[in-house]
Amino acid sequence: MSATPSPGPAPDALELAALLCSRVCHDLISPVGAIVNGLEVLDDNPKPEDREFALDLIRKSAKTASARLQFCRLAFGAAGSSGAQIDLGDAQTMARGHLEDAKTKIAWNLPRLLLPKNRVKLLLNMMVIAQQTIPRGGVLTVDSVGEGEGIGFRVAASGLNARMPQNVADLLSSSAAAADAHAVQPYYTRLLAQACGLKVMLAPEGDSVVVTAS
Repeated sequence: MSATPSPGPAPDALELAALLCSRVCHDLISPVGAIVNGLEVLDDNPKPEDREFALDLIRKSAKTASARLQFCRLAFGAAGSSGAQIDLGDAQTMARGHLEDAKTKIAWNLPRLLLPKNRVKLLLNMMVIAQQTIPRGGVLTVDSVGEGEGIGFRVAASGLNARMPQNVADLLSSSAAAADAHAVQPYYTRLLAQACGLKVMLAPEGDSVVVTAS
C-alpha cells in the first residue's frame, strides 16, 4: 500500500493572486467565447433565423458575463478601500445574478446590513462552494449565525444527489491541504474566514450539504 503524498507548500501571495486570476478567467471563458461565436455567425451574413439566434446568444452571454464579472469583483476583488463595508442587499443581488438559474434558487434569510467587506466576501465564497455540491440544482438557503460584529453564516444546499467533496472539506478545515488552480476558491474561503476570526466547515446534514462559518 503506497503512502499518501504530503501536500505541497501553501502558495505565497503572488501565486495566490495568479491562481485567483485563473479562476476568474475560467468563469468568464464560456460566456465570452459564446459572444465571439455569435459575432462570427453575424459576420457570415446569415439567414434571418440564424441572425436572430446569434443575436439572442450574444444577449444572453453578455448578460451572463456581466453578472459573473460583478460577482467576481465582489467575491475575489478589492470592492472598495481597506476597511470598507458592503451592503448585504448588494451581495444578495450579485449572488442571484451569478448563482440563480433555471435549476438553482436562493432562499435569502439575512437582514439588510452593512458588514465589513471580508465578511461579505466570505459569504459569497461559501455560496459558491455550496452551489457546487448540488450539480443537478436545488435550493441554497442562506441564514445568519449569531449577530452583531461577530455574525457568521450558514449556507445549506438541498438538491437531488447532493454530494460533499472531501477535498473541499479538507481545504476549508486544514492549513495542511495544498491549493492549486482547481482548489484555490475553497482555500481562499478559509483565508477569508481566518481574517474574520471565524472557522468555516463543510459537512453533510440529512439530505443537504451545509457550509458554516462561525
